[in-house]
Amino acid sequence: MSGRARASSGSPYEAAFGFARAVRVGQRIIVAGTGPVAPDGSTTPGGVAAQAERCCAIILAAIEELGGSAADVVRTRMLLTHPEDQDAVGAVHARFFGAARPAATMAGVAWLCRPEWRVEIEAEAVIAD
Repeated sequence: MSGRARASSGSPYEAAFGFARAVRVGQRIIVAGTGPVAPDGSTTPGGVAAQAERCCAIILAAIEELGGSAADVVRTRMLLTHPEDQDAVGAVHARFFGAARPAATMAGVAWLCRPEWRVEIEAEAVIAD
């Protein structure tokens, strides 16, 4: 693939903040920080595991739209507002990306775009030649 391709998740922040959910250039797919936004634009209901599940589902859909798969993920970053959420978020991450074993960072942050968000995740994938 040559040039640049983009994927959208329909998040209200994409147009308002001027970004794409994911961008593919060549064999590389970069997925922006992804919060737990439900299809209607609201926050995904439930606890942090449900939020992480939604983040990962949005990420994987964007990667697949651009020709990749979970197996192509080489890097993830998980941003948490509550350190006690690390095990729950890590377990969800393992379900989605554990087979690929990407380089991963989990870090605490003071806040995310919405006060009810407890997690935001971003990812990078490289499609093999």
